[in-house]
Amino acid sequence: MNGAVALTSALVLLLAAVIFVTVTGTGHGGWRPLLGMLVAWVVFVAAAISARRLPARHIPALIVAGSLLLGAVAVAAPPVVSSDSARYAWDGIVQKAGISPYRYAPADPALAGLRPEWLFRVPAPGANCHAAPFPTGTVVTTSGPETAVLCTAINRPQVHTVYPAVAELYFLAVRLLPGADVGFIAFQLAGLVLSLTVTVMLLRFLRRSGRPAHQAVWWAWCPLVAFEAVNGAHVDVLGAVLAAAAALLLAGGKPLRSGVAFGAAVATKLIPALLAPAMLYRKPLRFTVAASATFLVAYLPFLAVSGAAVLGYLPGYLQEEGYAGGSSARFALLQLVLPSPWELFAGLALLLCLAVWVWRHTDQAKPWDSQVLMIGGTLLLVSPGYPWYALLLVPFVVMSRRYEYLAIPPVLTVMYLGGSMALDQALLAVSVAAIAIVGWFRQRRVNRPVRRPGPSRRETRRTGSPVPKRLCCIVSRRNRQGAGHVRHMPAAVQAHASYETGRDFP
Repeated sequence: MNGAVALTSALVLLLAAVIFVTVTGTGHGGWRPLLGMLVAWVVFVAAAISARRLPARHIPALIVAGSLLLGAVAVAAPPVVSSDSARYAWDGIVQKAGISPYRYAPADPALAGLRPEWLFRVPAPGANCHAAPFPTGTVVTTSGPETAVLCTAINRPQVHTVYPAVAELYFLAVRLLPGADVGFIAFQLAGLVLSLTVTVMLLRFLRRSGRPAHQAVWWAWCPLVAFEAVNGAHVDVLGAVLAAAAALLLAGGKPLRSGVAFGAAVATKLIPALLAPAMLYRKPLRFTVAASATFLVAYLPFLAVSGAAVLGYLPGYLQEEGYAGGSSARFALLQLVLPSPWELFAGLALLLCLAVWVWRHTDQAKPWDSQVLMIGGTLLLVSPGYPWYALLLVPFVVMSRRYEYLAIPPVLTVMYLGGSMALDQALLAVSVAAIAIVGWFRQRRVNRPVRRPGPSRRETRRTGSPVPKRLCCIVSRRNRQGAGHVRHMPAAVQAHASYETGRDFP
């Protein structure tokens, strides 16, 4: 076996073992999952670097096989750090029964007949909810006017859903075939399929761009994908699929199809709207109309049934998460220099400036550079503290080759699972500095003048000048016979002669 194949395979197996231990042996939340995830990142980077030496003809198959292996171990246990997929499942079950997910909160007694035991439980007399906790965490609430205690795996069971229309349609699609007793595995398998879809998209993009296929491992084997897209089954992976498709379609000169994909991405999770300034570089009117129409069409069935209730818990969620001011970890870096609530206003102003700069400077030949800057810059500035938000970032990291932005997901993981405000700010500051330094060196390298190959020392000694003897003869014949004779010279020779002699050849 090829040494590179053996080493890379060993590292992927080690990464799979770390993921398996993390999702099966640590319980829900806490510092142990954090430690496992950080170790997984270290092993992943080593595996991605080793993959550069793989035989080119085997790389696509090895990447897909590795992605399948990591996905298989990621679904070996329920979500380890988040219970969001419990809400996904409930919304799908409610829609399958013909009820709008925006109409009732999960704890509403009107839906009592739909509650499966793996999501809801009434404690036995004299017991409490924590005597038999759910694997993804247990929330204690009440149901109905009699204030009976109700145990549930769904977070915020007293509020309406916060998810947009396409996300709700996705929840329904995943729950259409499985029975009510099928648990988290349904959305985990759906997340695995979506993550493989992004892998195939990136492999095709790299092949058409003439770039090495091994670069796709930065998505395919990424621990963020295994933990958040597959094990956590976050709907953000669907947003990443649609946003990446929109970017690739627009770069391929298909603004209408791109607009449809982008509108669906925003109607899956509002975060892909961050890409809008970097998506207006080609036929912006067609793109905007297609995106807006898709967004509205996705909401029409729910608007007809629920009206203004389709907003769900979104306003309350924004307030709760600190996006409307108040004490929170949002805009953590700005809190170092500004008192509350001024960091909010300064953050919004900086986001606007970033959006305008990206809109004006997006390069049609490589729009991914602006797109990754828009997403990564927003995550660093806003500091949402949810690592799965970075699923949108990783495909654009691969397309742009801005690998320094992969420092962001581990920082968000630390913020979510165990960081203090001081630690969060320090890690964010280090990430900003690292990304800025790497970007500066890259720009300096791009702007460095290219040194043209000069004549050999032997030619200089023989001709008495730094112009090669052959070029001196060409110039002499040009002076004697006229410019027309030189038109038959090879283009490369003409260019070299023009550069070395300072004369322009026709």
